[in-house]
Amino acid sequence: MSKPRKSRRKIAVVTTSRADYSHLYWPLRELAADAAVELGVIALGPHLSPEFGNTIAEIEREGFPIKARIECLLSSDTDTGMAKTIGVAILSLADTLTSWRPDLMLLIADRYEMMAPASVAVALRIPIAHIEGGEVSQGAIDDQVRNALTKLSHIHFTSTETAQRRVIAMGEEPWRVHHAGAPSLDHLRRSELLDRTKLESRLGLALQPHTILAAWHPVTILRDTNAEADALFAAFAQAPGQIIFVYPNADAGSHELIERTRALVSSRPETHVFVNLDAVTYWSLLGQVDAMIGNSSSGIMEAASFALPVVNVGMRQQGRERARNILDVPADTAAITAALKRAIDPAFRKKLSGMTNPYGTGNAAKTIAKVLTSVPLENLLIKQPAPLTVPDSRSRDLLTGAKHR
Repeated sequence: MSKPRKSRRKIAVVTTSRADYSHLYWPLRELAADAAVELGVIALGPHLSPEFGNTIAEIEREGFPIKARIECLLSSDTDTGMAKTIGVAILSLADTLTSWRPDLMLLIADRYEMMAPASVAVALRIPIAHIEGGEVSQGAIDDQVRNALTKLSHIHFTSTETAQRRVIAMGEEPWRVHHAGAPSLDHLRRSELLDRTKLESRLGLALQPHTILAAWHPVTILRDTNAEADALFAAFAQAPGQIIFVYPNADAGSHELIERTRALVSSRPETHVFVNLDAVTYWSLLGQVDAMIGNSSSGIMEAASFALPVVNVGMRQQGRERARNILDVPADTAAITAALKRAIDPAFRKKLSGMTNPYGTGNAAKTIAKVLTSVPLENLLIKQPAPLTVPDSRSRDLLTGAKHR
């Protein structure tokens, strides 16, 4: 009598935008190649928005199995629109996940939309695996979202050793926390990047001396999410060379940023804006430009692999680990201008030779896939509480508000 055929492990991977899809690309490739896995991609939010490039087409071109397309992004430029987007996503995700019931669901990073699948998974008792927990970005609500996702998750893949320690310090059992590195860096080792000629052809423009890549997003922790943008755009108006913009995230204030960017493009020579760049084109661009400027996590996490000078402006990435290619400046026009001048100085670039990226070397995907396909599912939902240490008398007094003599 033949043995019953073992069912494939059902793994859902949630992606909301071009940014997290580029991080998830190689883990998806690993999972898709495993015959023991039934992979299902759940795409939502900006992926289905023509305004943000309709980037679900990239997923379709790669042939990844799309389990659901969740229309949920409100065409809004407010924090209320962000909150309602979460609600709309929850309603559709509840039906999708109830129907399919994956064994595991993989989430990444810190986008507010990720609160929707996490909330539904908790209600449906679906274990969650989370990538890039334990990091810090105090200038965005992403920081709170990331920590919430960490506590809702059952398996963790951190990008740095410090992040791994931080997740464990949050009370997560050490066996659940794996230091994998940032999966976006797998592109550096495994994707075929474009040389300068092919890149220029793909972009439809010639890269000029002092080409600067700009990535700026709303600072979502502030009531006025574009309060820091005035100084940046004033610096752009007097910056040397060529500037290549990429679109901001779909956050409150993004519409205003897009309009300001287009106005700068129309008034400043050699200024270009791209709604969407696929991962290979974007990574190739990081390898060809002279500097990067903005407040994007990409400047912190990925630019270091090219020893690319980065002017990090304002508070959005405050607290995040960084390498020595980062020039941190406040949202002040004079400070930004001075830092940009230093960034494009060949002498500064030369000093970065041989630097290492704290976010890894490009081997994350295999680690992530190995754990997801082998971790025992039984009792995965049941977490053991972290042991409490007994405070000394002074600590007890501080906790209770008593005066210590």
